[in-house]
Amino acid sequence: MIRLYWIALKSIWIKEVTRFGRIWIQTLVPPVITMTLYFIIFGNLIGSRIGDMQGFDYMKFIVPGLIMMSVITNSYSNVASSFFGAKYQHSIEELLVAPVPTHIVIIGFVGGGVARGICVGVLVTLISLFFVPLEIHSWWVIALTLLLTSVLFSLGGLVNAIFAESFDDISIVPTFVLTPLTYLGGVFYSLTLLPPVWQAISKINPIVYMISGFRYGFLGISDVSLSLTFGVLVAFTAVFYLLSWWLISRGKGLRS
Repeated sequence: MIRLYWIALKSIWIKEVTRFGRIWIQTLVPPVITMTLYFIIFGNLIGSRIGDMQGFDYMKFIVPGLIMMSVITNSYSNVASSFFGAKYQHSIEELLVAPVPTHIVIIGFVGGGVARGICVGVLVTLISLFFVPLEIHSWWVIALTLLLTSVLFSLGGLVNAIFAESFDDISIVPTFVLTPLTYLGGVFYSLTLLPPVWQAISKINPIVYMISGFRYGFLGISDVSLSLTFGVLVAFTAVFYLLSWWLISRGKGLRS
């Protein structure tokens, strides 16, 4: 039985990876170009006028946030579009009636989102080397933050796809929720620059913890503690996983 589950999981994951790999010009190249423009405009042109941020060159300060921003958007969009496509074409119904546990379906789709998020993150990191030298403070913090964040937003994309009723619904959350939260998550500034009241308000934003933890892995500086960062990541991941499991197992929005 375990072998059959492994075959099912591997099949879903390979399908997801092949899907975004086959159209790499649409899935991998655009975020790399976008982040390159951020490096040029905010790093070279504007950053030279801003100066240092928390003791680091401004370009070096924003690189971890830009990498994390690309991971978040691509992990989310990959699962949201893929799962909704399967629902729209009614192919998801084959998985619902197959003797495959809901956990396998979730892990398979999420695995595809994580793979795309990490691929884009690695590519953006390589591009950043043309602008700043690579500086690593803690490899394990980088790896763990990257993995948990990509899993979390892959699950978020899955939940979005379950509730979505049209392809337009897929773009609502990234446009009106993810993008504002990311820009207000400390990508381009340190929370220490804000008044105390706005620092407290900013800490309601979960993306603050992801970017802060990721920046600590590179530069050794953080606006919030690592324990709180990982606590928030694990808590949100568990909530979204349980929610997606409950929705799929009940067939909410999936069975016509």
